[in-house]
Amino acid sequence: MRNENFFSVRMRASKDGAHENGGKHISGGELISTYDNLKNAVNFLLEKALTHTRGNPDFMQIQFELIEETITKLLPLHTATNEVESVQEGQILAVSLLMKSGVPKKSIERAFQLIDEYPNLRGAILVNIWNGERIDDRHEKGVRVSRMDWLTTNFEKWANYFTIPRSQRIKEALVLATKVNSHPATISELCWSDDPEYTTGYVASKNLGYQRITNLKEYGDEHGCRIFFVDGRSDIDSYIDYLEKLPIIVQWEEENAT
Repeated sequence: MRNENFFSVRMRASKDGAHENGGKHISGGELISTYDNLKNAVNFLLEKALTHTRGNPDFMQIQFELIEETITKLLPLHTATNEVESVQEGQILAVSLLMKSGVPKKSIERAFQLIDEYPNLRGAILVNIWNGERIDDRHEKGVRVSRMDWLTTNFEKWANYFTIPRSQRIKEALVLATKVNSHPATISELCWSDDPEYTTGYVASKNLGYQRITNLKEYGDEHGCRIFFVDGRSDIDSYIDYLEKLPIIVQWEEENAT
C-alpha cells in the first residue's frame, strides 16, 4: 500500500490534566488515513473523545505522522460471540479459553492479581506465560498498540457476510486483536473496556480467534483490562516495537471466508 501517502492518526483524552500528570483517562483512538481524509479522521476522533461515557475531557492530544514503512495487510481473526448470564460465568469462560490457547492456569491467576494492582492502566500489561510475571516496564501507562485500521467499507462487507453488527467497537477491538495475535510471541489476549456502560470483553488467540464474552465486568465499572500473554523467551523489545510501530491494515474478501 505505497501508491499514496498514509498517515497514522492518534488521539488521547483525559480529565483533570494530562495522563502523565495524573489525569483520568477518558478516551483513546487510532486511525490510518490518506492526506485528503485527515480532516475527517481528526473530527471522528475528536467526536469520540467529547462524547465518551467516562466523562468530559479537559485535556486532549490529536496527532498525525506520515507512515514511511510498508503497511502490512492482515486477515481478521475468526469471530464468535459467547452469551453468558453473569460476570462470574464470563470470567470462568475467559479462564477456560485462555487455557485452551496455551496459557497455564497459574499465570492466568497472577494476571488477575495484576489487574487489581493497576486499576488505572491505560495500555496493555505484558505477562510472561511461563511464570505469570509482568515483563514490560510501563507501570500505569502500559503498552499502547498503534498504527492500525480497517477501512470502513471493507469492515462492513465482512460484517454483512457473517451477520455481525457493524459496530465501531467490534471493528476497533478486532483490529487490535488481529494485530496483537499475528505476532508469534503472543499466546493469547484478555480484554474488557473501561467504558462503564459496556460489559462485553474478549479472549483472542491464533487458534481460537476473537471470542467475545458478553459479561466480563459489572455494569458501571470504569476499570478496564488489557493483558497480552506472551512467550517470555521472545525478544520483548522487538515485540513492543511491533505493537507500537508496525503499520497494519485489516482486509477481508469473500474468498477468505473459508
